[in-house]
Amino acid sequence: MLRHYITKGGRTMRCGYTTGSCAAGAARAATEMLLTGRPVETVELDTPKGIRLTLEILDARIDGDCARCAVQKDSGDDPDITNGILVYATARRCAAGVVIDGGEGVGRVTKEGLDQPVGAAAINSTPRRMIAEQVEAACNAHGYEGGVEIIISIPDGRALAGKTFNPRIGIEGGISVIGTTGIVEPMSNAALVDTIRLELSVLSAGGAKGVLLCPGNYGEVFARERLGLSMQRQVSTSNFIGDAIEAAVSYGFERILLVGHVGKLVKLGINLSNTHSAYGDGRMETLIACALEAGGEIELLRTILRCVTTDAALDALDAAGLLRPTMDILGRRIQDSLERKVPVGTQIGFICFTNAGPHPGVLVESPNARALANEWKAEQ
Repeated sequence: MLRHYITKGGRTMRCGYTTGSCAAGAARAATEMLLTGRPVETVELDTPKGIRLTLEILDARIDGDCARCAVQKDSGDDPDITNGILVYATARRCAAGVVIDGGEGVGRVTKEGLDQPVGAAAINSTPRRMIAEQVEAACNAHGYEGGVEIIISIPDGRALAGKTFNPRIGIEGGISVIGTTGIVEPMSNAALVDTIRLELSVLSAGGAKGVLLCPGNYGEVFARERLGLSMQRQVSTSNFIGDAIEAAVSYGFERILLVGHVGKLVKLGINLSNTHSAYGDGRMETLIACALEAGGEIELLRTILRCVTTDAALDALDAAGLLRPTMDILGRRIQDSLERKVPVGTQIGFICFTNAGPHPGVLVESPNARALANEWKAEQ
């Protein structure tokens, strides 16, 4: 067990190690077994993060011209569905070099824009480098100058793949062997942003020039069921709206439509583009500012300040007859915030909705929203 900890949000959480680290450790042990004919119980591995791992080797066996063993994934305190899986490496001699491929449960790349070319096993660049380094180290330690072929397999990978983003981004038949640092940090924001960028990269490589962004399940359901939009070129942003827009611009998208619940999009009214509460709230303060500009009386503003949810604040605005003008002002603020994030010539718009209150549905939208939305309606 890795005993390396980080503190986030006042909590101390244990880190784990990636499928890439597991694959590299298993490859090292399998190569040692291949060259010595003896089983290996543990291996030590230096990760790109600078943290040294001691990995237990499981299910080690030598069968003819092959050696095979596994390392068990440890995700620490991160809620990773791959926690506990076995990552196997099979080693056999070959003519020259280190040849790396995927076997059972490791996905295959079927779309351009991913870390590996179409047809390759979904073993990303950093894990491939880690595997090669460990195999070469084992060969050097035993004076072996020939080549080694390594096959990485994950018996549970095919079953788990449907619970990951892999089918959406064009990786079929299993999960990916990933990790840029070799270490899993619990609830890593960077990992979520990397996933968003990866989805955008795949869409861009497929020729897409427009992307539909939805910050959460509410937005996806509303876009699909209420607006009748296709989900073929849709990316979930979670709380990382600003990061998603920045990535979309970097990948050359020319049209961006954001569909989200008012509880998320209201924060754009004060240019807060990471909508997680840990980065600030400001929902009621934004609505108060908009209501004040719309002519709201002091008692209404106090009522909004006491509200816990945006839907409760909308009820108060509706009761005062100021829902429509307040939403119009909020809409102008949101659009201004969005347009600051894209270069001239990039079209960006939004649709802001609610599912509760007396007026469920679209609350406010940008002037170009319907024209942008027609692009996704045409795909249905």
